[in-house]
Amino acid sequence: MKVEGFLRAALLGIVLGSAPALTPQADAETLRVVRGSTSAPLSVAMNRAVVVESDIAFAELSIANPAIADISSLSDRTIYVLGKAPGTTTLSMFDAEGRLITNVDVRVAADVSEFKERLRQILPGEPIEVRTANDGVVMSGTVGSIQALDRALSLAERYAPGRVSNLMQVGGVQQVMLKVRFAEMQRSVSKALRSSVGIAGELFGDEVGLVTETGSFLDGDNSITGAQISPDTEGGALIGFDAGGLEVGILLEALESKGMVRMLAEPNLTALSGQEASFLAGGEYPVPIGGGDGQITIEFKPFGIQLDFVPRVVDGDLINLELSTEVSSIDSTSGIDLEFVRVDGFSTRSAKTTVELRDGESFAIAGLLQDDFRDSSSQLPWIGDVPVLGSLFRSVDYTREQSELVIIVTPHLVTPTRGEALALPTDRVRPPTERDLFLFGKTQAGQRPARGAAGEVATQDFNGSYGYVMD
Repeated sequence: MKVEGFLRAALLGIVLGSAPALTPQADAETLRVVRGSTSAPLSVAMNRAVVVESDIAFAELSIANPAIADISSLSDRTIYVLGKAPGTTTLSMFDAEGRLITNVDVRVAADVSEFKERLRQILPGEPIEVRTANDGVVMSGTVGSIQALDRALSLAERYAPGRVSNLMQVGGVQQVMLKVRFAEMQRSVSKALRSSVGIAGELFGDEVGLVTETGSFLDGDNSITGAQISPDTEGGALIGFDAGGLEVGILLEALESKGMVRMLAEPNLTALSGQEASFLAGGEYPVPIGGGDGQITIEFKPFGIQLDFVPRVVDGDLINLELSTEVSSIDSTSGIDLEFVRVDGFSTRSAKTTVELRDGESFAIAGLLQDDFRDSSSQLPWIGDVPVLGSLFRSVDYTREQSELVIIVTPHLVTPTRGEALALPTDRVRPPTERDLFLFGKTQAGQRPARGAAGEVATQDFNGSYGYVMD
């Protein structure tokens, strides 16, 4: 008995000395053993040891799969259990007569205690639950942002690479309405001063035709005889007289033109965080394309207001926007004439970028200030250099064009609302009766009466957002 006690004490000392530092889970547990059953399964962390005390004395122990857990007896009531690999196995306990006392389910899982501690340090306040499943890690809970979710998953991959199951959800508002404003202003001014001189008739019995022109006197089917002005002439004054057998025509053109164009587009589009959304308000223009066998096919090119964007709610109200936007229109001045058809060109203003801003903030993602200046002077050699008289043989043109373009984007976090709180632009008017249309020329019979929130909104101006409520 003394030798047996000495050996048990020596074995206990060796085991405790070689075991790794015990975590709170390694404290001695009391396994309530009743013949045929136990109080609960035994959970052991991988590469960790647990010392279990039994209420019933046992004489023999057996483990079903030693590759999952290893056991040794420290006394007839104390068991040392070491987790080796993830999985579940059975620990069997026998009495001195060889009869089965009970079977204990031993569950070995990855050690996540350190991972939980690091998670609390890096993401304090995030209610993330971490559980083990076989040889992997299962994460659940609701986090405040996608950025917090990505950080948690990145940390989990350090502890269980390739074995992380993500059951977490992102809370808060995850729908983004993007407001894009296009504003363009074009101004142009041009001035022109031209002159044309034409001479025709008989000189010394011979018919002479002499024409000198720096303007548009002879455009079209006009001739010097009769001193006619071309229909294409703008701002022109004609002076004609006869000198013997000669007819002299002098055309003076002075023209100044100004123009201004204002273009404004404001598309709005809503999408879920991380999902792509597209918007097109316009049409498609048929463009003929020649084939290799001489046949012509038609390809339709879209034009109008186009918006494509992918919003990502990064953290709280911080939004990452990946967007591509374009405003195009048909421009007949830049087209080409083919054999049987004319193909118009397109005037396009577009931008493609990625920006990051908060809810309600705005960015001018594109801007253009263009100032073009052109002038030209043409004259007859030598004669055009003569003072005063030379101006009749000189033509001067001056053109200046300015263009300003700004594209501004503003994102908003939005949530859906009840249908009766929304209104359409068509809710404000009623179709006219035949009496109102034919007798009084009214195109509408008046506004509908306001009913509830939708009716109140319908009486307001068309400007505003429809379909969502800004958070």
